[in-house]
Amino acid sequence: MDVLVWLLQLLMLLLTLPLHLMALLGFWQPLCKSYFPYLMAMLADNANRKMESKKRELFGQIKELMRTSGKVALLDLGCGTGANFQFYPPGCRVTCLDPNPHFEKFLTKSMAENRHLRYERFVVAPGEDMKQVADGSMDVVVCTLVLCSVQSPKRVLQEVQRVLRPGGVLFFWEHVAYPRGSWAFMWQQVFEPTWKHIGDGCCLTRETWKDLEDAQFSEIQMERQPPPLKWLPVGPHIMGKAVK
Repeated sequence: MDVLVWLLQLLMLLLTLPLHLMALLGFWQPLCKSYFPYLMAMLADNANRKMESKKRELFGQIKELMRTSGKVALLDLGCGTGANFQFYPPGCRVTCLDPNPHFEKFLTKSMAENRHLRYERFVVAPGEDMKQVADGSMDVVVCTLVLCSVQSPKRVLQEVQRVLRPGGVLFFWEHVAYPRGSWAFMWQQVFEPTWKHIGDGCCLTRETWKDLEDAQFSEIQMERQPPPLKWLPVGPHIMGKAVK
């Protein structure tokens, strides 16, 4: 199967040669950073409709972490367009972090539509280096469809543990690889080199559940969900929470 994957990857490379040449010459990344927020904005509404009940179930648990003041310090890691804002309960004080500054105008719009939240600030930084967020300053970190595209999931999860207070919770929702040896996994391998350019670094074959299990959280609850958008090459999703 390895030879077949290589041949199909070569075919995909030839079919998308202009894209790969632009990436090689350094022209694609700036263009991708500009258009990617618009692509995510278009996909977010459809994805939220399909995942609404599960997202409400997951993020409804944030209420349990509210202090006596009724407030929760929440870091939206890889916030994108703010697609999760509507699911956060009142009382959340939201700090947004994303390496792409072009998301800011979409965040402003999302916050205007979700007045039940208090918007703290937008930090432009990668998840591997969140030094602008203080140690133990967050009750909650939310990470949805982010660990697929970071350079080092291990380093990101270390940073998550640093910024969470003791007993703080990471809520996650990530797409992951299909089982190794399956035809679906083979096609993920075929599409991945091209998909990484289209999806701003998104990797289709990451086994993110292993990173979460190795991150030394005190407790992890996780369940699998089928992909909400079946016409995309992303695989099944994992959702759940991890307690520091």
